[in-house]
Amino acid sequence: MRSRTIAVMIMLILAIGIAYPNGLSLNSIGPKGFGMGGAFVGLADDYTAVYWNPSGLTQIQKNFIGVFATDVIPMGTYKLPAAGIDAKEKTNNYISPNLMGLYHFGASDNLTFGLGVYVPAGIGSEWEGNDLKNLDSGRVYAWMSKIAVVNISPSAAYKFSDNFSIGVAVNILYGMFDLQHPGMPLGQLPRAVPAMQFTESSHGFGCGMTLGALYKASDKFSVGVTFRSQAIVKMSGTMENPFMASAFDPVPGTPPSADFTRDIGWPMWIAGGIAFRPIDNLVVAFDVQYSAWSKTEDTLRTEFTDPKWELQKSGYNLVLHWNDATQIRFGADYTANQNLDLRAGFYIDPAPAPDETYSILFPSISYTGISLGAGYKVNNFVFDLGVEYLIGKDRDIAAATNVLPGTYGMNIPAWSLGVGYAF
Repeated sequence: MRSRTIAVMIMLILAIGIAYPNGLSLNSIGPKGFGMGGAFVGLADDYTAVYWNPSGLTQIQKNFIGVFATDVIPMGTYKLPAAGIDAKEKTNNYISPNLMGLYHFGASDNLTFGLGVYVPAGIGSEWEGNDLKNLDSGRVYAWMSKIAVVNISPSAAYKFSDNFSIGVAVNILYGMFDLQHPGMPLGQLPRAVPAMQFTESSHGFGCGMTLGALYKASDKFSVGVTFRSQAIVKMSGTMENPFMASAFDPVPGTPPSADFTRDIGWPMWIAGGIAFRPIDNLVVAFDVQYSAWSKTEDTLRTEFTDPKWELQKSGYNLVLHWNDATQIRFGADYTANQNLDLRAGFYIDPAPAPDETYSILFPSISYTGISLGAGYKVNNFVFDLGVEYLIGKDRDIAAATNVLPGTYGMNIPAWSLGVGYAF
């Protein structure tokens, strides 16, 4: 009965995760890590270690299952006074449900198995077409992007001694990508020819792995490292652009839609962290986390099955040229009493996108993140809440080919709420 219940929960959370993917990059996974500003690699002492550092699963003595939801609420702005544009992004709630757990099978006290079904990453944006109509001589179009990935991640950790553990997780990724915008290069102002509504939708699978190690020098100090491999998700889907079948298209007889394939990568991620207890009730954590964006988000090339679309495929490659980025994170957890923990965090998150490829539909802003959180234990249940506010630094983009000039801004409130059960 217990195994059947767990299986049903896994299927339910996976179905919900696919239906409501997260629309912006999640900087933190799990409400405890969320409340500590994502400084969790050197601590990794709850069930979300499946994501942060799988070796940390060996620290948890009982079997455990937890569910949590994260809501990211981007609040973007775009200003181009020369075109009379002062736009605000639609206020969308990008909610992602997640499931993680661990189990001790009893074959070895030193071996722990875990499983995660969660939404680790994505990016998205949606704008009112009426606010951007001055870009297209008063014509109104849909402007929307959404990229997301669901990760099914079985994992295992082994404790070699009271001080040292290693862990591994397999990452099975399901990716989704939707895009809508006027079907002409976004930077041509004014348009050389009338734009037309462009749409595309695709999905696909990929895989990767995570390796982690945790060394506890004492009860007061630990250090952890995590390596997550690059993962390529092979996407396939359909594009539709009426411009291709219009009199303006240089290849006569091109159909208005075509099937395509495209590889989308999630970057190699390397992180290191320390956690120490300056006093008995306080844990302080510090992480450095590096993402190799330049290896995956350079140029996302598109291949078409239709030969006439294939002749013009260079216009459908997504040129990003993103740079590698390093996040600096600080966090703290204070045990107020045997039931209540209080948390806080701070981090710096630089934007990977350069000015020359910046897009209103793929926002990339440098953020300063501030977070708070709390955890409450009662009997075998644990309730966790984390909230954060990302303060974005405005970007002033000068006029350049294929880039909309103007001033872009973004602030993001977000929260994560979870409940777990030890058994």
